[in-house]
Amino acid sequence: MNLAIKVALLFAVLALTGCGAIIRNEAAKTEARAEERYPPIGQFVEVEGVRVHYVIEGSGPDVVLIHGASGNVRDFTFEFVDRIKDRYRVIVMDRPGMGWTDRLPGFGGPFATEAETVAQQARLLQQAAAKLGAERPIVVGHSFGGTVALAWALERPDNIAALVPLSAPSNPWEGGLGVFYDIPSSSLGGGLVVPVVTALANEERLDIAANVVFYPQEAPEGYADYVGAGLAARRETLRANARQVSQLKPQIIAMTQLYDRIDVPTEILHGTADETVPIDIHSDILLTQIPGARLMRLAGIGHMPHHVAADEVEAAIDRAASRARLR
Repeated sequence: MNLAIKVALLFAVLALTGCGAIIRNEAAKTEARAEERYPPIGQFVEVEGVRVHYVIEGSGPDVVLIHGASGNVRDFTFEFVDRIKDRYRVIVMDRPGMGWTDRLPGFGGPFATEAETVAQQARLLQQAAAKLGAERPIVVGHSFGGTVALAWALERPDNIAALVPLSAPSNPWEGGLGVFYDIPSSSLGGGLVVPVVTALANEERLDIAANVVFYPQEAPEGYADYVGAGLAARRETLRANARQVSQLKPQIIAMTQLYDRIDVPTEILHGTADETVPIDIHSDILLTQIPGARLMRLAGIGHMPHHVAADEVEAAIDRAASRARLR
Protein backbone atom coordinates (compact mmCIF):
# COMPACT_ATOMS: atom_id res chain seq x y z
CA MET A 1 0.00 0.00 0.00
CA ASN A 2 1.58 3.29 -1.07
CA LEU A 3 1.93 6.36 1.14
CA ALA A 4 -0.85 8.31 -0.59
CA ILE A 5 -3.39 5.59 0.15
CA LYS A 6 -2.19 5.20 3.74
CA VAL A 7 -2.55 8.92 4.43
CA ALA A 8 -5.95 9.06 2.76
CA LEU A 9 -7.19 6.12 4.81
CA LEU A 10 -5.90 7.71 8.01
CA PHE A 11 -7.91 10.85 7.41
CA ALA A 12 -10.91 8.77 6.38
CA VAL A 13 -10.81 7.05 9.77
CA LEU A 14 -10.58 10.39 11.54
CA ALA A 15 -13.53 11.72 9.59
CA LEU A 16 -15.63 8.67 10.35
CA THR A 17 -14.89 8.87 14.07
CA GLY A 18 -16.49 12.23 14.55
CA CYS A 19 -13.90 14.77 13.44
CA GLY A 20 -15.61 15.52 10.14
CA ALA A 21 -17.90 18.30 11.38
CA ILE A 22 -15.07 20.07 13.21
CA ILE A 23 -12.83 19.88 10.14
CA ARG A 24 -15.54 21.21 7.83
CA ASN A 25 -16.22 24.09 10.19
CA GLU A 26 -12.53 25.05 10.40
CA ALA A 27 -12.15 24.74 6.64
CA ALA A 28 -15.12 27.05 6.11
CA LYS A 29 -13.55 29.62 8.43
CA THR A 30 -10.24 29.45 6.54
CA GLU A 31 -12.05 30.00 3.23
CA ALA A 32 -14.06 32.93 4.60
CA ARG A 33 -10.89 34.65 5.83
CA ALA A 34 -9.18 34.19 2.47
CA GLU A 35 -12.13 35.50 0.47
CA GLU A 36 -12.52 38.51 2.74
CA ARG A 37 -8.82 39.34 2.46
CA TYR A 38 -8.56 38.70 -1.28
CA PRO A 39 -11.83 39.74 -2.96
CA PRO A 40 -12.16 40.01 -6.75
CA ILE A 41 -10.01 42.85 -8.09
CA GLY A 42 -11.57 42.90 -11.54
CA GLN A 43 -14.88 42.27 -13.22
CA PHE A 44 -16.76 39.26 -14.59
CA VAL A 45 -17.74 38.18 -18.08
CA GLU A 46 -20.10 35.25 -18.60
CA VAL A 47 -19.40 32.54 -21.18
CA GLU A 48 -22.13 29.92 -21.56
CA GLY A 49 -23.10 30.26 -17.91
CA VAL A 50 -19.52 30.31 -16.59
CA ARG A 51 -18.38 33.51 -14.85
CA VAL A 52 -14.80 34.41 -15.74
CA HIS A 53 -12.98 36.89 -13.51
CA TYR A 54 -10.76 39.30 -15.43
CA VAL A 55 -8.71 42.47 -15.13
CA ILE A 56 -8.13 44.88 -18.06
CA GLU A 57 -5.50 47.60 -18.09
CA GLY A 58 -4.00 49.85 -20.77
CA SER A 59 -4.55 50.33 -24.48
CA GLY A 60 -3.00 49.08 -27.70
CA PRO A 61 -2.68 45.58 -29.20
CA ASP A 62 -4.33 42.94 -27.03
CA VAL A 63 -2.23 40.76 -24.73
CA VAL A 64 -3.79 37.95 -22.66
CA LEU A 65 -1.88 36.76 -19.57
CA ILE A 66 -2.66 33.28 -18.18
CA HIS A 67 -1.44 32.31 -14.70
CA GLY A 68 -0.03 28.98 -13.58
CA ALA A 69 -1.08 26.23 -11.18
CA SER A 70 -2.50 27.35 -7.80
CA GLY A 71 -2.47 30.94 -9.11
CA ASN A 72 -4.87 33.71 -9.98
CA VAL A 73 -4.85 37.11 -11.70
CA ARG A 74 -2.92 38.65 -8.83
CA ASP A 75 0.26 36.88 -9.93
CA PHE A 76 0.44 39.06 -13.05
CA THR A 77 -1.18 42.18 -11.61
CA PHE A 78 1.39 42.37 -8.78
CA GLU A 79 3.86 44.23 -11.02
CA PHE A 80 4.01 42.87 -14.53
CA VAL A 81 0.83 44.39 -15.97
CA ASP A 82 2.12 47.85 -15.04
CA ARG A 83 5.23 47.24 -17.16
CA ILE A 84 3.35 46.79 -20.44
CA LYS A 85 0.01 48.58 -20.08
CA ASP A 86 1.48 51.77 -21.58
CA ARG A 87 1.47 50.13 -25.04
CA TYR A 88 -0.80 47.09 -24.79
CA ARG A 89 -4.37 46.40 -23.76
CA VAL A 90 -3.69 43.74 -21.15
CA ILE A 91 -6.29 41.16 -20.15
CA VAL A 92 -5.60 38.87 -17.20
CA MET A 93 -8.07 36.08 -16.40
CA ASP A 94 -8.48 33.50 -13.66
CA ARG A 95 -8.52 29.98 -15.08
CA PRO A 96 -11.51 27.70 -14.30
CA GLY A 97 -11.66 26.84 -10.60
CA MET A 98 -8.86 29.27 -9.76
CA GLY A 99 -9.21 32.68 -8.13
CA TRP A 100 -12.76 33.83 -8.76
CA THR A 101 -13.59 32.04 -12.02
CA ASP A 102 -16.23 29.30 -11.92
CA ARG A 103 -15.49 25.71 -12.73
CA LEU A 104 -16.88 24.42 -16.01
CA PRO A 105 -20.25 22.63 -15.90
CA GLY A 106 -19.94 18.98 -14.94
CA PHE A 107 -16.77 19.41 -12.91
CA GLY A 108 -16.26 19.93 -9.21
CA GLY A 109 -17.47 18.29 -6.03
CA PRO A 110 -15.69 16.60 -3.11
CA PHE A 111 -15.47 13.09 -4.55
CA ALA A 112 -15.30 13.81 -8.29
CA THR A 113 -12.05 13.00 -10.07
CA GLU A 114 -12.34 14.58 -13.51
CA ALA A 115 -11.01 18.08 -14.27
CA GLU A 116 -11.12 20.66 -17.02
CA THR A 117 -8.66 19.84 -19.81
CA VAL A 118 -6.25 22.47 -21.07
CA ALA A 119 -8.19 22.49 -24.35
CA GLN A 120 -11.45 23.24 -22.53
CA GLN A 121 -9.75 25.98 -20.53
CA ALA A 122 -8.25 27.49 -23.67
CA ARG A 123 -11.62 27.56 -25.41
CA LEU A 124 -13.29 29.21 -22.41
CA LEU A 125 -10.62 31.91 -22.08
CA GLN A 126 -10.61 32.56 -25.82
CA GLN A 127 -14.37 33.07 -25.80
CA ALA A 128 -14.10 35.35 -22.77
CA ALA A 129 -11.33 37.39 -24.43
CA ALA A 130 -13.41 37.70 -27.60
CA LYS A 131 -16.35 38.99 -25.58
CA LEU A 132 -13.98 41.62 -24.21
CA GLY A 133 -13.02 42.65 -27.74
CA ALA A 134 -9.77 40.67 -28.10
CA GLU A 135 -10.22 38.61 -31.25
CA ARG A 136 -6.52 37.93 -31.99
CA PRO A 137 -4.43 38.65 -28.91
CA ILE A 138 -0.85 37.82 -28.09
CA VAL A 139 -1.27 34.97 -25.60
CA VAL A 140 1.25 34.75 -22.75
CA GLY A 141 1.06 31.80 -20.36
CA HIS A 142 3.16 30.96 -17.32
CA SER A 143 3.75 27.36 -16.22
CA PHE A 144 0.41 25.47 -16.43
CA GLY A 145 -0.96 28.62 -18.05
CA GLY A 146 1.71 28.19 -20.72
CA THR A 147 0.29 24.77 -21.54
CA VAL A 148 -3.15 26.39 -21.80
CA ALA A 149 -1.62 29.00 -24.13
CA LEU A 150 -0.22 26.22 -26.32
CA ALA A 151 -3.66 24.59 -26.35
CA TRP A 152 -5.16 27.97 -27.35
CA ALA A 153 -2.86 28.06 -30.40
CA LEU A 154 -4.02 24.56 -31.33
CA GLU A 155 -7.72 24.95 -30.50
CA ARG A 156 -8.23 28.51 -31.76
CA PRO A 157 -5.59 29.09 -34.46
CA ASP A 158 -7.61 31.92 -36.02
CA ASN A 159 -7.93 33.73 -32.70
CA ILE A 160 -4.31 34.21 -31.71
CA ALA A 161 -1.69 36.60 -33.07
CA ALA A 162 1.41 35.35 -31.25
CA LEU A 163 2.40 32.95 -28.49
CA VAL A 164 4.71 33.50 -25.50
CA PRO A 165 5.09 30.42 -23.22
CA LEU A 166 6.93 31.10 -19.95
CA SER A 167 8.39 28.10 -18.09
CA ALA A 168 5.65 26.00 -19.68
CA PRO A 169 5.19 22.22 -19.37
CA SER A 170 5.14 21.15 -23.01
CA ASN A 171 6.56 17.63 -23.22
CA PRO A 172 6.12 14.43 -21.20
CA TRP A 173 8.29 13.77 -18.17
CA GLU A 174 9.36 10.61 -16.36
CA GLY A 175 7.43 9.46 -13.30
CA GLY A 176 4.49 10.97 -11.45
CA LEU A 177 3.89 14.12 -9.44
CA GLY A 178 4.00 12.76 -5.88
CA VAL A 179 1.56 12.67 -2.97
CA PHE A 180 0.95 16.43 -3.07
CA TYR A 181 -1.11 15.81 -6.21
CA ASP A 182 -1.94 12.10 -5.87
CA ILE A 183 -3.95 12.49 -2.67
CA PRO A 184 -6.14 15.55 -3.39
CA SER A 185 -6.77 14.44 -6.97
CA SER A 186 -8.21 11.10 -5.83
CA SER A 187 -11.86 10.64 -4.93
CA LEU A 188 -11.14 9.70 -1.32
CA GLY A 189 -8.43 12.31 -0.87
CA GLY A 190 -10.51 15.06 -2.44
CA GLY A 191 -13.46 14.33 -0.22
CA LEU A 192 -11.74 13.61 3.09
CA VAL A 193 -8.13 14.86 3.03
CA VAL A 194 -8.56 18.20 1.27
CA PRO A 195 -10.84 19.64 4.00
CA VAL A 196 -8.13 18.84 6.55
CA VAL A 197 -5.50 20.66 4.46
CA THR A 198 -7.76 23.70 4.19
CA ALA A 199 -8.57 23.62 7.91
CA LEU A 200 -4.86 23.58 8.79
CA ALA A 201 -3.83 26.28 6.33
CA ASN A 202 -2.47 29.46 7.92
CA GLU A 203 -0.71 32.58 6.70
CA GLU A 204 2.77 31.36 7.63
CA ARG A 205 2.43 28.09 5.70
CA LEU A 206 0.90 29.88 2.71
CA ASP A 207 3.65 32.52 2.64
CA ILE A 208 6.30 29.79 2.64
CA ALA A 209 4.57 28.06 -0.28
CA ALA A 210 4.34 31.33 -2.20
CA ASN A 211 8.06 31.90 -1.76
CA VAL A 212 9.35 28.39 -2.48
CA VAL A 213 8.27 28.49 -6.12
CA PHE A 214 10.77 31.33 -6.79
CA TYR A 215 13.85 29.19 -5.99
CA PRO A 216 16.76 29.91 -6.50
CA GLN A 217 15.56 33.52 -6.48
CA GLU A 218 13.41 35.10 -3.77
CA ALA A 219 9.90 36.47 -4.09
CA PRO A 220 9.69 40.26 -4.49
CA GLU A 221 8.91 42.19 -1.33
CA GLY A 222 5.16 42.26 -0.73
CA TYR A 223 4.39 39.44 -3.18
CA ALA A 224 3.24 36.89 -0.60
CA ASP A 225 0.90 39.42 1.02
CA TYR A 226 -0.58 40.44 -2.33
CA VAL A 227 -0.92 37.28 -4.37
CA GLY A 228 -3.72 35.66 -2.37
CA ALA A 229 -2.30 32.21 -1.73
CA GLY A 230 -5.20 31.68 0.67
CA LEU A 231 -7.55 31.49 -2.32
CA ALA A 232 -5.64 28.44 -3.53
CA ALA A 233 -6.16 26.74 -0.15
CA ARG A 234 -9.96 26.67 -0.51
CA ARG A 235 -11.31 23.15 -0.77
CA GLU A 236 -12.71 23.29 -4.28
CA THR A 237 -9.69 25.19 -5.58
CA LEU A 238 -7.32 22.62 -4.09
CA ARG A 239 -9.29 19.85 -5.77
CA ALA A 240 -9.47 21.66 -9.10
CA ASN A 241 -5.77 22.42 -9.12
CA ALA A 242 -4.67 18.91 -8.12
CA ARG A 243 -6.94 17.23 -10.65
CA GLN A 244 -6.05 19.59 -13.49
CA VAL A 245 -2.32 19.08 -12.91
CA SER A 246 -2.50 15.33 -12.28
CA GLN A 247 -4.32 14.83 -15.60
CA LEU A 248 -1.96 17.04 -17.62
CA LYS A 249 0.64 14.52 -18.80
CA PRO A 250 -1.54 12.48 -21.21
CA GLN A 251 -2.90 15.70 -22.67
CA ILE A 252 0.63 16.96 -23.30
CA ILE A 253 1.57 13.66 -24.96
CA ALA A 254 -1.30 14.16 -27.42
CA MET A 255 -0.42 17.83 -27.97
CA THR A 256 3.18 17.06 -28.94
CA GLN A 257 1.86 15.43 -32.11
CA LEU A 258 0.22 18.71 -33.13
CA TYR A 259 2.80 21.39 -32.28
CA ASP A 260 4.02 21.53 -35.88
CA ARG A 261 0.62 23.01 -36.78
CA ILE A 262 1.28 26.17 -34.76
CA ASP A 263 2.07 28.89 -37.29
CA VAL A 264 2.05 32.09 -35.23
CA PRO A 265 5.18 33.88 -33.97
CA THR A 266 6.32 32.02 -30.87
CA GLU A 267 8.74 33.41 -28.30
CA ILE A 268 9.62 30.85 -25.61
CA LEU A 269 11.28 31.87 -22.33
CA HIS A 270 12.60 29.46 -19.73
CA GLY A 271 15.04 29.65 -16.81
CA THR A 272 17.98 27.27 -16.83
CA ALA A 273 17.66 26.83 -13.04
CA ASP A 274 13.96 25.95 -13.14
CA GLU A 275 13.53 22.79 -11.06
CA THR A 276 9.73 22.85 -11.19
CA VAL A 277 9.52 22.58 -14.99
CA PRO A 278 13.03 21.70 -16.21
CA ILE A 279 14.06 23.43 -19.41
CA ASP A 280 15.79 20.40 -20.94
CA ILE A 281 12.62 18.30 -20.74
CA HIS A 282 10.30 21.01 -21.99
CA SER A 283 11.34 24.20 -23.79
CA ASP A 284 14.57 22.86 -25.30
CA ILE A 285 12.43 20.28 -27.08
CA LEU A 286 9.50 22.59 -27.77
CA LEU A 287 11.87 24.83 -29.74
CA THR A 288 12.31 22.03 -32.28
CA GLN A 289 8.59 21.22 -32.47
CA ILE A 290 7.07 24.62 -33.37
CA PRO A 291 8.15 25.96 -36.76
CA GLY A 292 9.96 29.29 -36.45
CA ALA A 293 9.89 29.27 -32.64
CA ARG A 294 12.57 31.16 -30.74
CA LEU A 295 13.85 30.30 -27.26
CA MET A 296 15.47 32.63 -24.76
CA ARG A 297 17.33 30.58 -22.15
CA LEU A 298 17.46 32.64 -18.95
CA ALA A 299 20.72 31.75 -17.22
CA GLY A 300 20.33 30.98 -13.52
CA ILE A 301 16.64 31.89 -13.44
CA GLY A 302 14.08 29.68 -11.71
CA HIS A 303 10.37 29.16 -12.31
CA MET A 304 9.10 32.77 -12.08
CA PRO A 305 10.72 34.74 -14.93
CA HIS A 306 7.92 37.31 -15.18
CA HIS A 307 8.97 38.51 -11.72
CA VAL A 308 12.74 37.96 -11.59
CA ALA A 309 13.54 38.46 -15.30
CA ALA A 310 10.68 40.78 -16.20
CA ASP A 311 12.75 42.86 -18.62
CA GLU A 312 13.37 39.78 -20.77
CA VAL A 313 9.70 38.75 -20.68
CA GLU A 314 8.63 42.26 -21.61
CA ALA A 315 11.09 42.27 -24.51
CA ALA A 316 9.79 38.89 -25.70
CA ILE A 317 6.24 40.25 -25.86
CA ASP A 318 7.51 43.22 -27.87
CA ARG A 319 9.30 40.86 -30.28
CA ALA A 320 6.17 38.75 -30.63
CA ALA A 321 4.13 41.88 -31.37
CA SER A 322 6.63 43.00 -34.01
CA ARG A 323 6.74 39.57 -35.64
CA ALA A 324 2.91 39.55 -35.70
CA ARG A 325 2.99 43.06 -37.22
CA LEU A 326 1.01 44.50 -34.34
CA ARG A 327 3.59 47.20 -33.63
